[in-house]
Formats: sequence, C-alpha cells, structure tokens
Amino acid sequence: NKEPVKTNIKCSLKGLVLGVFEKEEEEDEGTLHLTEAAAGFDKSLSGKLSELLKLSGPALKNGKSRVFYGLHKDFPCVALVGLGKNNAGVCRTENWDTSKENIRQAVSAGCRLLQDLEVSHVEVDSCGDAQSAAEGAVLGLFHYDQLKSKKKTKVTTQLHGSADVVGWEKGIVYAEGQNLARLLMEAPANHITPTAFAKTIEEKLAPHADRVTIHKRPQAWIEEQQMGAFLSVSKGSEEPPVFLELHYNGSPDSKQPPLLLVGKGITFDSGGISLKPSASMDAMRADMGGAATVCASIVTAASLKLPVNIVGLAPLCENMPSGKATKPGDVVKAKNGKTIQVDNTDAEGRLILADALCYGHVFNPRAIVNVATLTGAMDVALGSAAAGVFTNSDWLWEQLHRASVVTGDRVWRMPLFQHYTKQVTDSQLADLNNIGKYSRSGGACTAAAFLREFVKAPHWAHLDIAGVMSNKDEVPYLRKGMSGRPTRTLVEFAAGLAHNG
Repeated sequence: NKEPVKTNIKCSLKGLVLGVFEKEEEEDEGTLHLTEAAAGFDKSLSGKLSELLKLSGPALKNGKSRVFYGLHKDFPCVALVGLGKNNAGVCRTENWDTSKENIRQAVSAGCRLLQDLEVSHVEVDSCGDAQSAAEGAVLGLFHYDQLKSKKKTKVTTQLHGSADVVGWEKGIVYAEGQNLARLLMEAPANHITPTAFAKTIEEKLAPHADRVTIHKRPQAWIEEQQMGAFLSVSKGSEEPPVFLELHYNGSPDSKQPPLLLVGKGITFDSGGISLKPSASMDAMRADMGGAATVCASIVTAASLKLPVNIVGLAPLCENMPSGKATKPGDVVKAKNGKTIQVDNTDAEGRLILADALCYGHVFNPRAIVNVATLTGAMDVALGSAAAGVFTNSDWLWEQLHRASVVTGDRVWRMPLFQHYTKQVTDSQLADLNNIGKYSRSGGACTAAAFLREFVKAPHWAHLDIAGVMSNKDEVPYLRKGMSGRPTRTLVEFAAGLAHNG
C-alpha cells in the first residue's frame, strides 16, 4: 500500500477589517459608533462583536486595532480599527483632510496586523471613504523584501460591504503608483541603474502603448542636444546616462498644451569629487526620487486614463568620482548657453535639471513641475512634514496645494527672493555658480534660484522632496523606508487639471 502523499499546503486564512469611531465628548463611556459595514456585521452576529469590543479593554483610539477570532465562519480573524472622530474634515492647521488620513492610518494598522498573523486575503470596510481605505490598505501592506529569502505574507485585499467600487479601485491605483516609486527608490543602486530604471518604466507603461510614447535617449543624443550640465555629472560613472522622455496622450483631441513633469534621476549620489561622508551614503540610492515619483505618476495617470496630456522628463545618471569626473572649479555649459562654475560636485541635481528644464520648453507646456531630492537644507527647514514648493505662479501653487490636502502629502510654499538669485549669479569664472557664494544659509532657496535661471514659463514649480524622501514613523501607513512621496499628489494635481481645465 502506498502511503498518502504529504502536502505542505497551508489553508489560506481570510480576514476582515472593520472601523469604529470615537465617542463624542458628551457621551457615556462604552458608547460605540460602528461604521455602517461594522454595524451590519455586528447585527448578523446578534451584537456579539460590539459586546466583545466593550469587554476587551478601553475604547479604540485613532489608528489602534484589536483582533477577534472565531466570530464568523467566513472570517476567522476580524480586526477592529479606530477611526478617530466621525466627520473630522479638513484641518487647516495640518493642511490635510483629517478624516481621510484617519481612515488610511486605521485601515493600514488593521491590514498589517492581519498580515503578521499570516492572513492572505483581507476584506476591508470602506469606513465612509473607499478610496482612502484602499490607499491605506495597499500602502500599509507594501514591504520591500524582493532580495530577501524570507518574505512577508502576500495579502490580497477586497472591498467589504460597500457599493463604492469605483472609489476603491481608484484608491488601489493611486496607492500602487506610490508603491512603484517606493520600489524604485528602495532598490539597491546596482539593481536600479539608469538603464534599468528606464527599462522598468517602459515595462510598466507597456499595457498603455496606445496612449504612451517612450524615448530612451542615449548619450549620443544628450551630446547632440548640448546638455553640458547633465553630461558633467554623468562623466565620472561607468554607467551610461539615459534621458528618459515619456509622452502620455490622454486627451489627443485637446488643444491644451501638455503638463510637463521633470524629475531628478541620480540613481546613486556619491557626491562626486566633493565626496559625501560614508555614514548613510547608502540612502543615496533614492536620490532619483524625483524621477521615480514623476514616472510613477505618469504610469498612474495612464492606468486611470486621465483625459490630460503629460510629458515626463527624467535625466538619469550616477554621480561618481573618477579620473574623468568633473572637478570643483570646472566650468560647464548648459543647453541654453549659460556657463556654470561647478564649485561643489555634490550640488549635481540642479545641473541635470537645468538641461532638462531648458529642453522641456520645446513642448510649450501649460505648466512645469519639477521634482527633486535636491537639498539637505530642505530637510533641515521642514523635515518630513512637507515638501517645499518654490513657484512663480499663484495659480499653480493653489492647484498643488489643493491636491496635497486631499492626499495628505503636504506641501509648503517657500520664498523665491531676489536675494538668493544674487548668490548664484555672482560667479568669478562663469554666468552662474552651482552653490551660493556668500553663505551656506538658505541652501534650498539658493538651489531654487539656480533652477529659475533655466525657466521662461509663467507657471513653474520646483518641489524639493529631500525631507520626505524616507519614512521612519512620521506617516503611520508607510513602513520604515523610502516613502514614494508625493506621487499621489502629482496624480491628484494632474487629475484636477484634467477635470477642471
């Protein structure tokens, strides 16, 4: 007789995440405010869920979660999550929609708790906002373990007990876009070279070939375009530079000129000859965060079929020291003919962006938004609270700010004073200097002033995202690591232009 075949297949567990709001101040202890889906689930159990919740400890605070087992045959694990106050709305002090942020935070906590219990499929309560719930679930479950032998349980999510499937699916796409940026930023620099970065984006856009045109411009093309500033950064590396150009044609019949997004794409930043300290230099694998968020936002716009035309530019290269590398004091010429004295090779992001901004004007864009992990000074100024925005356009600022309130990826307007322009235009050897000549103070503002020398468009914004590049525990629904911020804000901004003109 043959022995029975032994299998190592574990039954997949199914979980459920439900929400509960905090009681109002005047209400008695023990008062429960379950969401519509949670109340319906509780009713199907003849009130057993609410009874257990009251018996299991103090009321759930915002973002906290609690698991119950064996309540329902279809859901062996049920996580209750605290949503804070009901209808909290927009907080002008924090510059975000508190209700949406509470939902993202709470759903993320519940999904992660079930993931740690090796639950492989989770149904999620919309908690009154299906898009925010989906964002919380998908962003919260992301974990970069591609190169590890032991991986976290892969969890699939599904909307529970709500008719807002459209909002849920939109939230999934938004969150997957940010996760793409996180994936690119987190990956080691020997895995995401300029060539590999471009190939990854090309693969992600392949399903949208009918609406997207991709140009992977090689070094010969960059030289033809006389992008001397870009080439001065790339020349120290063995990796060839790539100028990635994306055209998303979401509104082919529109007479509106395209939105231009430009992202800094330094796939590893050693500082060049002006070498960085070794401590935390490994984080400079994410110095292409601007390019990652810009390209991921275009992938997301294509997935959503947004009726807007977008051109994305990502100058991609490494900044490395070698015998061929640009030296402090060298003078290089940008695409627009301006000469630049490179006094610090670690101020390289503004050099590659300068040529990209010059080139971008050929598309006569309706607005230009460039995104870059540009200065440590930005991290000092705002930390991880918000990305700094330098802009010459009140209209553009209002559009970006409105989008950021919805997404919770806060942005903060910074000054563009003439004072900073004087610091970059007073060069001993050239038209411009790539660092401020008089003082180290206001480094983020000086960098913005440098970029403005290459912009003629009336609607331009520079987002310095150095401070929001990584996450420790500042954003509860993002794990420790590279954040992918502000991808969702760029998508929401583009969607606003698409629908409001």
